[in-house]
Amino acid sequence: MSTPSPQTLKRLARLEKTIEYSFKDKELAILALTHSSYGDGRRKFTNNERLEFMGDRVLGLLTAERLYMICEGDEGSMARRLNALVRKETCALVARSINLGEALLISPSEIKQGGRDKTSILGDACESLLAAIYIDGGYEVVKTFYSTFWGGEIRKVTAISAKDPKTELQERASAAGHEVPVYSVLERKGPDHRPMFLVEVDVKGLGASQGTGKSKKDAERFAAQHLLENWHKK
Repeated sequence: MSTPSPQTLKRLARLEKTIEYSFKDKELAILALTHSSYGDGRRKFTNNERLEFMGDRVLGLLTAERLYMICEGDEGSMARRLNALVRKETCALVARSINLGEALLISPSEIKQGGRDKTSILGDACESLLAAIYIDGGYEVVKTFYSTFWGGEIRKVTAISAKDPKTELQERASAAGHEVPVYSVLERKGPDHRPMFLVEVDVKGLGASQGTGKSKKDAERFAAQHLLENWHKK
């Protein structure tokens, strides 16, 4: 890795202050912040994709451990809550809360396209950051980071009914005299080994909501959950 610029180190220092953790290995931290677009293809930079792979697994373990400790219910209900806490949108929310986008190393062309606030880029970078904290500081340190910045999302998810949101939506729609929910796949993107689905659910007379997930089923569940949340607000 080339010597980081003073501006890069300054941005890293601001991030460290926000997350209340100072990296011993600054190169590792900067690698976690390096998007694949950095350099606009003119120079070959190592990016954060390998760390993202590891961070996804670290996040899954942290979330499974927390849910096991605080939730009752069967494996299915715990799995639905875990999926809600590890999905890209949740990671992007955490990334925005720590202003991670400002610290990222991304290409000028990606910046012009709003890359510093793209959910996909922020979600991946947040997973990379988790991996870097785990490698640099160990399990207890990354667990503290997770507890601090996922805490609000954990409280939201555990407050939601353990019932499958698709089942709950259908039952509520039927009880209120609405037609059955209709699900439509709006988009499928990403490689075959890592697809991402965008699904819309529509209940005539109630409205529509969208959800994304790594499988069609997960996307349908999140769409149903969002529509239920909107319904509760009315």
